[in-house]
Amino acid sequence: MREIRTEDAVGHILCHDITQIIKDVKKGVLFKKGHIIREEDIPLLLSVGKEHLYVWEKKEGILHENEGAQILYEICAGDSEIIHGSDIKEGKIELIADIDGVLKIRRDALNAVNFQGEMMIASRHGDFPVKKGDKLAGTRIIPLVIEKEKMDHAREAAGKDPIFSILPYKKKKIGIVTTGSEVQKGLVKDTFTPVLKDKFARFPSEVIGQTTPGDDKEQITADILKFIEDGADVVVCSGGMSVDPDDRTPGAIKDTGARIVTYGAPVLPGAMLLIAYYEKEGKRIPILGLPGCVMYAKRTVFDLVLPRIMADDEIFPEEVAAYGEGGLCLNCKVCTFPNCGFGK
Repeated sequence: MREIRTEDAVGHILCHDITQIIKDVKKGVLFKKGHIIREEDIPLLLSVGKEHLYVWEKKEGILHENEGAQILYEICAGDSEIIHGSDIKEGKIELIADIDGVLKIRRDALNAVNFQGEMMIASRHGDFPVKKGDKLAGTRIIPLVIEKEKMDHAREAAGKDPIFSILPYKKKKIGIVTTGSEVQKGLVKDTFTPVLKDKFARFPSEVIGQTTPGDDKEQITADILKFIEDGADVVVCSGGMSVDPDDRTPGAIKDTGARIVTYGAPVLPGAMLLIAYYEKEGKRIPILGLPGCVMYAKRTVFDLVLPRIMADDEIFPEEVAAYGEGGLCLNCKVCTFPNCGFGK
């Protein structure tokens, strides 16, 4: 930092805010710390009595906060065509979504960059839906200037791939297998399927059919496989997920030959969830066994996994296990999901 004549300050960086006071009219910041002085700024600076200024000297290997912010944005988004950055201001850039989809975050890379110090990235929670125009993350270089070497270390710590990406939704053909002898025989009204259709309707999808095989294990298996043969991209089986002797859905799904990811999830409501994948001609087709709570509870484990299913985001056992922290829905009178702690 050094003192310089205002007339000689063009191209230099202010070390401090410049305040303008006009009695009964204005009192506020005229130029903020970090502002790069332009020729047209000189008369304004002189008009507020600033004949000398403190400025940063540009040094080899030292970056202005805005230069560092641009590098931090590149670490976050790379050359993404589905995420854009806000204008740089005071070392800050925000990441904005350009499409609807599921936000993916390389969490280890995020933590590695934040561990560097003198820079920060704060984001919304990953693996949740975002819409076009949503703010995904905010970044900032903390000091006014930062060593280029430190930004190089941040790049190295983050790795080659961007920290943030968005998986777009894919249009899916849905097959629904409604279990339960009471539904098959017409003893009770099927109130499960309308709930499922409503949830799928929030994504690009088409329900191609529904069957009611009752509690016949072999028929449930056959119905699942028939939907897959008919081109279903997702098959959901509603009900029959408990340990009661008449609940045959888990065994029926297993008998399709599908790979079971999990039977059970540390989430309430929704502990009896089953997720499986059926492999066919290089295609991975999710088969879900949904517990009865999906029919009546406001939000359940199905709301946590459905967006990922619709974006072809494969779900792994360790990710299901991680739902334990945040997996308890508080059943609030006014539901604000996903703007709450459920699933996070």
